[in-house]
Parts: sequence; structure tokens; C-alpha cells
Amino acid sequence: MFPEKNAVDLVTAVLNENLFNNLIHQLNKDFQLANINVQFSESISSKELIEELSKTIFDLLKNEYDSYLNLIYRVDVSERELLSLDLNSEDIISDITFLVLKREAQKVWFKSKF
Repeated sequence: MFPEKNAVDLVTAVLNENLFNNLIHQLNKDFQLANINVQFSESISSKELIEELSKTIFDLLKNEYDSYLNLIYRVDVSERELLSLDLNSEDIISDITFLVLKREAQKVWFKSKF
């Protein structure tokens, strides 16, 4: 479905499947359900989406950890994949961003196919 290994490749695959707007809607929906006041514009570029999502996740981790956990739960990010991340990595935020985007992409792909 989405075997990509990073956020840029994943979002490119979503664009190729014509599911980018669905991805934005799903992200906005899950942020709202997690009670996090963040909305991504439908006119956002793929690069801007990754950057804004990364900044948001970093801010949540740093300042609102409970909200971060609520978002991870709401998005349904795999606990096994989260636990496999290297917490000392410089790219931990990029890795979490990728996992969030990957799960959201899976949701919109399944909805489009079934």
C-alpha cells in the first residue's frame, strides 16, 4: 500500500493516488477529535504540510505532552513502530511525523478503495 520510508516519498505517493485532499481532511478531522486546535489548509503544498505537521508535533511533545498522546491515540499510530524509534535520534520528530502521515494515508487509501 505505502511502503515508503520517509514523509516526502509518502506524500508524493499520496499525491500520485490523488488522495492529498483526503489526507488533509483526515488530518484535520483527527486533530479536531483530539481537541487540538490545528487546521491544515486545503491549498497547502506537500512540503509545507510536512513542515507544519513536524512543528506541531514538536510543540505538542515539548509543551503539551498529554495532547500529543491523545493525537497519537486518535490517529492510531502503531505502538510497535513508535517503540522501535531511536529516542536519541536527531530525526525523532521527522520519524513521528512520518508515522502519523503513514497511518493517515492508510486510512484515506482504505476509504477510497473500499
